Amino acid sequence: MKITAVHAYQVDLPLKEGRYSWSNGNFVEVFDSTVVAIETDSGLTGYAECCPLGSAYLPSYARGVRAGMEEIAPKLIGLDPTNLGAINRAMDAALRGHPYVKAPLDIACWDLLGKAANLPLVTLLGGTAQDEVRLYRAISQEDPETMAAKIASYKAEGYTKFQLKVGGNADDDIDRIRACRTILDDTDILVADANTGWTRHEAARVVDAVSDLDVYIEQPCATYEECLSIRNRTAKPFVMDENITGLDMLVRGLGDDAFDVINLKISKVGGLTKARTMRDVCVAHGIPMTIEDTWGGDIVTAAIAHLAQATPSDFVFSATDFNSYGTKTIAANAPKRDNGGMKTPSGPGLGIEPDFDVLGKPVLSFR
Repeated sequence: MKITAVHAYQVDLPLKEGRYSWSNGNFVEVFDSTVVAIETDSGLTGYAECCPLGSAYLPSYARGVRAGMEEIAPKLIGLDPTNLGAINRAMDAALRGHPYVKAPLDIACWDLLGKAANLPLVTLLGGTAQDEVRLYRAISQEDPETMAAKIASYKAEGYTKFQLKVGGNADDDIDRIRACRTILDDTDILVADANTGWTRHEAARVVDAVSDLDVYIEQPCATYEECLSIRNRTAKPFVMDENITGLDMLVRGLGDDAFDVINLKISKVGGLTKARTMRDVCVAHGIPMTIEDTWGGDIVTAAIAHLAQATPSDFVFSATDFNSYGTKTIAANAPKRDNGGMKTPSGPGLGIEPDFDVLGKPVLSFR
């Protein structure tokens, strides 16, 4: 099998709630997502999606996905997409860094591998390890009462894990955490996710002020060193996300005892090939993961579901159904939330079929 063409489609993904807000005043109202299609001489086509969380979250941005593809995609023509090692080496040789650009190309090749083998990706990623994946709900940053009310609403839909967007004014964040923890059951999980938004002294204040509550602290500060400092000051379970950019930082964090949980975002680390390796290292070292991505629609949600359901439940702290946050369906057969959980599609590869009536015509094509 050889790659004969690579296409990119651009699609806007509006939000049901109108706006998603996190630390430092950042927000997005309409997400800009890129869907990738890789055609082959066998007649099979592989699909994937990449959707950065704006341009102020990580060193990534929506138009950068497509700009980076112009550097990489021509170098993939003629290669065997099922040889994932060779594909990733070719991408790394064509463009240094920029893992988020490479992620949808890698995932589309995984989709092709699954279609060629007539197997779902959950099987190729290790085999089904749990019946369903339990989900968390991200609660956009607003006033404490509004956030608590949203948690109550989503709890009624079956969610038991909630990621509270803090990282604003420290006093307001203390009130947010207290208001939201109060309405939850003892068995529910609450994560206070600062998304790098606190300075060290603000983080120290907050973790001390909520020391009596059952709450996880996630990515309080911008740098790994600052987060490690706060980790060493609190007994609260500690999650790291933005600083875990690849296998190197995962290994460093394991050596420093820097976290209890990590967020494994597929596009942040470069796709399923690298995410699978990091997943296996985490399992070997007893580290649970939130398996997710930066954002996306139906195709991103399918990739998350396959990797998460191929991971033992003890090591899946949670996962994300991003397609439930938006108003637009871009693919058939995508996972759908059911009482706070989701399952992988049953077909080969990702198991989805893009809706080209929604996607329109490619904005980029390479042959």
